Amino acid sequence: MSFLPVLPLAPIFMIGLLGSVHCAGMCGGIVSAFSVAAAPHRRIPIPIAIAIAVMTPTRGAPLDDALRVGAYNAGRIGSYMAAGAIAGGVSSSLRTLSSVAAIETGGYWLANLMLVALGLYLMNAWRGLAYLEAAGQLAWKHVQPLTRRLLPMDTPGKAFLLGGLWGWLPCGMVYSVLLTAMLTGSAIAGAAVMLAFGLGTLPMLLGLGLLGTRLQAWTRQPAVRVASGLLVLSFGLLGLWRAAYGMPAGWLDALCFSPVAHP
Repeated sequence: MSFLPVLPLAPIFMIGLLGSVHCAGMCGGIVSAFSVAAAPHRRIPIPIAIAIAVMTPTRGAPLDDALRVGAYNAGRIGSYMAAGAIAGGVSSSLRTLSSVAAIETGGYWLANLMLVALGLYLMNAWRGLAYLEAAGQLAWKHVQPLTRRLLPMDTPGKAFLLGGLWGWLPCGMVYSVLLTAMLTGSAIAGAAVMLAFGLGTLPMLLGLGLLGTRLQAWTRQPAVRVASGLLVLSFGLLGLWRAAYGMPAGWLDALCFSPVAHP
């Protein structure tokens, strides 16, 4: 029995797409303060300085802004893939356990429960994932000092490196998907999971980088967050229902995680 061969990437992409309203919310009302971040002598909190530098266009040409935002997101998604590869690689050392049906089934249930938690998190109905973010601060405090060296973010190269660092910012949404990457039991598959997730977040982050506060205001609307959270929640509930009662394969594989026995 193996979880990896049938792990669909479509729901991972959709989770990134729907959950990206959280990415917009993380930046709060700091977008308009880009001029503060652009001045290297000003001392402002990180990650606020990063978010300002990335989310707000400069006074340069539109092409420069597009290159800068694109480079940042390439670095960010690259860091997600690296984390997924690490998670999948670590779990590959336990591949001998993958032959135990109970272990695999337990991982399947856990992955879908994390989707339920993420849906509630996006809806602001339950903040349990915030505890994971708090734990992630232990690693972020070692990465955070490196970010100041890349401000002001005035070149695509700096943007790429800054995006790579930003990808390690503690985020409950990222951690929930990273658990799924770990369950693949493969560094390559783990990276593929996080790539699908990163690509899902790309439309929102590109939009924020180019449209700024106009798009951010839309994502702050409670109805948008509730709708996104409900869809993610439905993915998890459908997966749990399928685990408990069994449902035929086919199109459902594109909507939920489903381990399938292999000889």
